[in-house]
Amino acid sequence: MGAIRRAAVIVTGASGSAYGLRAIQQLADAGVEVVAIFTPTGEAVARHEVGLVLGADDRTAALAKFLDLVPSARLRVADDADLFDPVASGSNALDAVLVAPASMGFLASAAAGLAADLAERVVDVALKERRQVVFVPRETPLSLIHLRNMTTLAEAGAAIVPAMPAYYTMPKSVDDMVDFVVGKVLDVLGLPHTLFERWAGGTDA
Repeated sequence: MGAIRRAAVIVTGASGSAYGLRAIQQLADAGVEVVAIFTPTGEAVARHEVGLVLGADDRTAALAKFLDLVPSARLRVADDADLFDPVASGSNALDAVLVAPASMGFLASAAAGLAADLAERVVDVALKERRQVVFVPRETPLSLIHLRNMTTLAEAGAAIVPAMPAYYTMPKSVDDMVDFVVGKVLDVLGLPHTLFERWAGGTDA
């Protein structure tokens, strides 16, 4: 597994936009060049859940300000409708792609190999180029269709990291639970972090 220098974080229309936003922040703070892609519904959900307003002008600056990133952060918000964006090409493949949160509709499109917009195309390219792809589904309960789509993606080389916070860390806030899930994603990507304390073993039984 090589070092991650460039990554895309795709925020789709499932609940849990905080996962994707926290991941963008962590990756950017680690010096990774991040391309953020919001599907139209993903952007609407982020506005509803966490108050993110990207607007129509300098969307990158708006996101960087919302996440309180340092000026040197390498972040770009790409237009989901722009299939001519550089990251749409296999010759410009990213090192890793994270879909957080991943809606069941987006999972189905990815499993079917669709590439109707930039977000879907980026995932399709990453899979065919054998790059790291991580999906963070939040839906519950899961239908057999959902499970089969996840199996298809796992067989294609993607990692499935459901948004399932643990409680052995004794979380004291929603942020703590978000950090646990994002920390698990970073573990899969091979990136160091201090988002949660590792299990040290032992029981009180």
